[in-house]
Amino acid sequence: MFGIPGKPPVTLTPKACAQVAKLMASAGHAGLRIGIKKGGCAGMEYTMEYVEDADPNDEVVEQDGARVMIAPMAQMFLFGTEIDYETSLLESGFKFRNPNVTEACGCGESIKFG
Repeated sequence: MFGIPGKPPVTLTPKACAQVAKLMASAGHAGLRIGIKKGGCAGMEYTMEYVEDADPNDEVVEQDGARVMIAPMAQMFLFGTEIDYETSLLESGFKFRNPNVTEACGCGESIKFG
């Protein structure tokens, strides 16, 4: 496990908590797993998937009725990240405010870590 004992590796804004809880309730899933994979023009991309059960190596964050699981390979890259859910005229989706990112591509879909 990475980070500071007693401090969650990621935090969720109230809008993100509401959206995750809504997705969990409507689909009957145990939560949302967040990970990192190679790809995109900056080198890495966030992944999100519904899960039925947490993997024993996942870091589980529960906040205001929402549950997210951080995949083992993503934990060190996501520590300190705030997850928000934004709705605009053109798009809606989760936004990651990650202090570990050193570079992001122009479209905002991929990231690079120092």
